[in-house]
Amino acid sequence: MIVVMEKGALSAQIANVTARIEQSGHQVHISEGEERTIIGVIGNGRPLDREQIERMDGVERTVPILRPFKLASREFHPQDTIVAVNGVSIGGQEVIVMAGPCAVESREQILETARAVKEAGAHVLRGGAFKPRTSPYSFQGLGKEGLRLLAAAREETGLPVVTEVMDPQMVPLVAAYADILQIGARNMQNYALLHAVGEAQRPVLLKRGMMSTIEELLMATEYILSHGNDRIILCERGIRTFEPYTRNTCDISAVPLLKQLSHLPVVVDPSHGTGKWELVEPVSRAAVAAGADGLLIEVHPHPEEALSDGAQSLKPARFADLMRGLRPVAAAVGRTL
Repeated sequence: MIVVMEKGALSAQIANVTARIEQSGHQVHISEGEERTIIGVIGNGRPLDREQIERMDGVERTVPILRPFKLASREFHPQDTIVAVNGVSIGGQEVIVMAGPCAVESREQILETARAVKEAGAHVLRGGAFKPRTSPYSFQGLGKEGLRLLAAAREETGLPVVTEVMDPQMVPLVAAYADILQIGARNMQNYALLHAVGEAQRPVLLKRGMMSTIEELLMATEYILSHGNDRIILCERGIRTFEPYTRNTCDISAVPLLKQLSHLPVVVDPSHGTGKWELVEPVSRAAVAAGADGLLIEVHPHPEEALSDGAQSLKPARFADLMRGLRPVAAAVGRTL
């Protein structure tokens, strides 16, 4: 449940309520709103007497949360969460575009791409240093050297970096180079990894699993949120269906639904969502129109030579066209780009 404190409740009153809840064996998570403080009650301690809590000084009311995801819910945190990353605000008025190659392949490739997406108006540089691939014989990424190259691109362009981390033991290494830690679709329910990125207290981009429900995605966020790390960005990247004409089925309806259920920002990956570069631009427009807070787009200077996912990567000139086409869509729904 949540405890809604009165407007102007004193810090001593909030502390008293918190102490009472913790004495019953529950965990407490506090959300400071513009007008009120909300105390989230989490755990399997002794049953709480709601009437007793409501009689405490400073308490306005208690509200049961029936959904299994607690900390991610709108009930616990009515205001939108905005994730700030090196001057970039994800979840606010501006639609944030994260762009770059699927995988870092060389210094020349990542720097050329970073310069191009920065010039076109991208806000964050994406690129994989470690690549989970279906086949063990496919390119697996440059590893630590890829992280160094991403850091070099950030130093030159000023773009924050988002890259994937695949192993709990690798979190400190990736966090030393990346601004946002990405959890890929295959690892959405890697609970040890979710705990590790939660403990790291760094921004996390959490991709929806290819066969995961929206509730399962939000339950995965609870593992991260349980460590007090609310800097989470949800990512719809397409789910696996019976449709063979696209790599995945991009679930645009997930955007407004996630925004309704949760306070966390939502971005869409139309590159993985469709698997075809020809579909990236129209699906990007649809995502922005549906209320997405950002996009994750693959860009490569020479897609025909890409070591991974060339078929879904845009060339820099086409990415620039996409950015120009998105601005009137964003303006039509009251956003900026």
